[in-house]
Amino acid sequence: MKHYVLLMEFSEDYEARRPQFRDDHLTKAWAAVERGELVLAGALTEPLDTGLILFKAETPEPVERFAAADPYINNGLVRSWHIREWATVVGDDASHIMRPE
Repeated sequence: MKHYVLLMEFSEDYEARRPQFRDDHLTKAWAAVERGELVLAGALTEPLDTGLILFKAETPEPVERFAAADPYINNGLVRSWHIREWATVVGDDASHIMRPE
């Protein structure tokens, strides 16, 4: 399994509009957890300007599906977003564990 990160840059009115879409976003996120795709999700704060969601999958396809149907993205709370593969190497859940020789 690989790790992928969905990075979302929030719009200026994100915090004010978030309550309207939060339950739908969280429902979708917890469903992805139950499928074993989503590992961690949350916002970077101070300033509250970026969301970060960590996925575990063989391909970026589950991340793309999530983004395509996400209420925050589809309702303009996210100004821009992109998916990056993250080559994790340290930690029990790393995709490519590397230890010193």
